[in-house]
Amino acid sequence: MLEFPRWKYFLILIVLAVSTLYALPNIYQKDPSVQITASRGGQVDDALKQRVTAALTEAGVVPKSVEEEGENNLIVRLSSLDAQSKAAQVLRDTTGENYSVALNLASTVPDWLSNLGGKPMVLGLDLVGGVHFALQVDQKAAVDKRFEAFTEDVRTTLRDNRVSYRSVERRGESDIQVALANAADADKARAALAKAQPTFTYSVNGDRITISVPQTEMTQIASGAIEQNLTTLRNRVNELGVAEPIIQRQGEDRIVVELPGVQDTAEAKRMIGATATLEYRAVVDGNAQDAVTSGRIPPEAKLYRDRNGNPVLLNKRTIVTGDQMVSATTSTDQNGMPAVSVKLNSVGGQRMFDFTSGNVGKPMAVVYTERIPQVTVVNGEEQRSFRVKEEVISVANINGVFGKEFQTTGLEKTEADSLSKLLRAGSLAAPMDFVEEYVIGPSLGKENVDRGVKAVVFSFVFTLVFFTIYYRMFGAITSVALLFNLLIVVAVMSMFGATMTLPGFAGLALSVGLSVDANVLINERIREELRLGMPAKAAIAAGYEKASGTILDANLTGLIVGVALYAFGTGPLKGFALTMIIGIFASMFTAITVSRALAVLIYGRRKKLQSVAI
Repeated sequence: MLEFPRWKYFLILIVLAVSTLYALPNIYQKDPSVQITASRGGQVDDALKQRVTAALTEAGVVPKSVEEEGENNLIVRLSSLDAQSKAAQVLRDTTGENYSVALNLASTVPDWLSNLGGKPMVLGLDLVGGVHFALQVDQKAAVDKRFEAFTEDVRTTLRDNRVSYRSVERRGESDIQVALANAADADKARAALAKAQPTFTYSVNGDRITISVPQTEMTQIASGAIEQNLTTLRNRVNELGVAEPIIQRQGEDRIVVELPGVQDTAEAKRMIGATATLEYRAVVDGNAQDAVTSGRIPPEAKLYRDRNGNPVLLNKRTIVTGDQMVSATTSTDQNGMPAVSVKLNSVGGQRMFDFTSGNVGKPMAVVYTERIPQVTVVNGEEQRSFRVKEEVISVANINGVFGKEFQTTGLEKTEADSLSKLLRAGSLAAPMDFVEEYVIGPSLGKENVDRGVKAVVFSFVFTLVFFTIYYRMFGAITSVALLFNLLIVVAVMSMFGATMTLPGFAGLALSVGLSVDANVLINERIREELRLGMPAKAAIAAGYEKASGTILDANLTGLIVGVALYAFGTGPLKGFALTMIIGIFASMFTAITVSRALAVLIYGRRKKLQSVAI
């Protein structure tokens, strides 16, 4: 009558053990730390470690530890937030521009627990602190950039069809004007251009052709710039390892970016706004050193420098740019040296094929271009600017004809990794300006965590006290089931890397309430059966069996609401819905299975059970 299968006891024990193991990392508080990352030309080695330790000692900052983490990171753990801020300022002055210094929070979870996959819950911006940005997208710049591509396509089409022209220029907001060398070629030129771009309109007046871009195309360019920037930012932040970022569109031309755990706005701006790409250019004949000395640079050439500072003359026209790259992965060349394997789109592949077909044996250069945003404070106000870094990383002869897929060699390991990440992330379709920013400090985040935990604990304690007094033994059973419920929720969120936010605490409290409702249904049902004169053991069994269907129906409606909130909500709503969904599943398990197992353990073996403490 009052029985419970043994395999279910084993299941409960397994769930209890797993939940305890994966909830355990949450008791380990993170250390305030400073992360030093090697950028182009920098190395993380013992020499850097000694230099960092000496600088901190001289500044009177005592670190907990200074240790390497991965190939390119040095983590300095500190005892307080004040020491963290002081250490960051000292290390920025010490390390130089070849390293980036950022504030961080370092995990203190033991290695044995980490090796088993144990990790603490990811905390949202409102709990762990972080940075919030609103970025204004310059849609006009996106249109200008696209028109540059249109005009270049027009020139290419005319050259491919052997039509001579004097100039191809943009006129007004949506027109491109072509001045032909011979008016007799106007019809031929118009037909070739219309075939290449059939959506544009063309008008001929003597030796001039006016190309008009439709307004729908202009609108699509501006709107597409927002969407491409959104995708690029998501890819870039994901590649750089920021946990649970929020990147979403706001209004017509703004993007909101929230990065939990990042506390350094300057570093975050560099991370978001930096753009890097490769450009493939032909090498111009001539002595580059003589051009530097005399100042006479060929009209078709532009002066660059390689990594050793030596001058190189390259053609102003690019063969292929990073915008035409489909994918880029870190690999090795035939000599086992680091390289980046590049795959181009069809347009870029055709251009590369055309160029290499006619220039086998001639040199081609690879130019690394990085556009780095800089933020300086002048008279108390932020001044924003960009520093463009251009460097020739490779000059090599074209040994054969290739097109869409090839390798870029001549890179260091760190350069290959960094470049492949940025190329995979893509390039921004339009420049963006930071119009709103604020930092939620870790101290405020800690206060939110403390208040949230206190709210859950107090609601939990009040519930346990009331249940124990009102339902006596079954109140104690309910209290144990509720504790198990909380343990499961924390463990599941930690295992799957779900983000806990401040509204998530509300969802957690609500899941406790739903679990309480389930136990109330069971307890009242048992009381009702006892009032009808049913024997104690039979009343307990009937109470669980008859209440189970009602509990499933009630929780199903809550689950539907939670799924809808998670699917269609954003930001805080998702955090609330996620904890509520996990809590609903946990509450059904603990209310129906765990509490019944405890009731059977207490009352099941009594031969003559006259009454029940409920």
